[in-house]
Amino acid sequence: MFRKLFAAVTILVLIVSAAGCSKTQQASSKGISVVCATAPLYDWTRKITEGTDGTDLSLIIGNGMDLHSFQPSAKDIISIKNADVLVYVGGESDGWIRDALKDPANKNRQVVCLMDVLKDAIVEEEIVEGMQGEEEDGHEEHEEGPEYDEHVWMSLRLTRRSCKAIEEALEKVSSSNAAKYKANLDAYDKKLSELDRQYEEMVKGARLDTMVVCDRYPFRYLAEDYKLKYSAAFVGCSAETEASFETVKFLADKVKALDSKAVLIIDNSDGKLAKTVLETAGKSSVKVEVLDSMQSCGADLDYIRTMTENLEKLKTALS
Repeated sequence: MFRKLFAAVTILVLIVSAAGCSKTQQASSKGISVVCATAPLYDWTRKITEGTDGTDLSLIIGNGMDLHSFQPSAKDIISIKNADVLVYVGGESDGWIRDALKDPANKNRQVVCLMDVLKDAIVEEEIVEGMQGEEEDGHEEHEEGPEYDEHVWMSLRLTRRSCKAIEEALEKVSSSNAAKYKANLDAYDKKLSELDRQYEEMVKGARLDTMVVCDRYPFRYLAEDYKLKYSAAFVGCSAETEASFETVKFLADKVKALDSKAVLIIDNSDGKLAKTVLETAGKSSVKVEVLDSMQSCGADLDYIRTMTENLEKLKTALS
C-alpha cells in the first residue's frame, strides 16, 4: 500500500538525517531513557516506574496525533536510537520504528514490541457480515501478507502480559530499581485483574452479546476476551469514511433485530454514520455512546480510568 511505501522512504531519509545529529545528543549520566510509542504504553510504563529515581520517560505519538497517520520527525528517530528501553506496538501503523531500529546506536537497548510479546494471541483483521472492505484503486495488483489487528491495548488480559514484559525490560537496564518495578507491577496488575473481573461480570449479566459499532472497529481484542459478537461498518485500521447503502441498511436492520438501546462509535468520530443508521432503522431515540479506542491520546491518558469508562459505555450498548 502507498502508506507503507511512503513510510519506508520517510524512514530512510530520517535515519540519514538523524545519523548526522545523533552525536550531539548528550547521554544522561543519571538514570535511564525510556521511550514509548503510544499513550496506553506510556501510561503502563509510567505506573511501573512510578517512584523510581532517574527515569526519563517520553512519549512519541501523543497530543491528539492519530496512530494511523503519524509521521516521525528526525527528533523522534534520535529518541528511539538513544533509548535504553523502547516500548512500541509493532503493527503496520508504527512499523517505521522497526526500520529505525536497524541502526543500533545503543547496543544495550531493550526493545519491547508488543506484537512479538503477544504473538500467540495476535489475530488478523477480519471482514464480518455487513462490514465494508477497503476500496481498491484498481490499477495494480499487489501480493501482500495478512494484515494483523494491532489494537492489542484494548484487551485488559493482553495488557497484563504487556506490562510484565515492560517490567522485565526495565529490570535489565536498571537492576537497582528492580524491587520497586516489581512492587509497582504487582499493584497495577491487581487493578487490571479487578477491572477484567468487572467486565466479565457485566457481560454475563447483559441482555445482549452483540455490539453494533457504526464506525471503524478497533475493539476485536476486547470482544475476544469476553466472547462478544459484533457488527461494524469498517475494520479497525480502515481509511474509509463513507459507508455504502448496503452497510447502512445492514447495521440498521441489526439495531432493529437486537432492539439495541445504544450503538457505539469511536473517539474523534463525527457520529454522522451512527445518525444515518438510526434514522434508517427508525430508532432515533437510541443512544450513541463513544467507546474510547485510545488511538490519539496524549500523555495525560489514564488507561484504567478510560477502560472503566468504556465498561459503562459497553454496558449500555449490551443492555
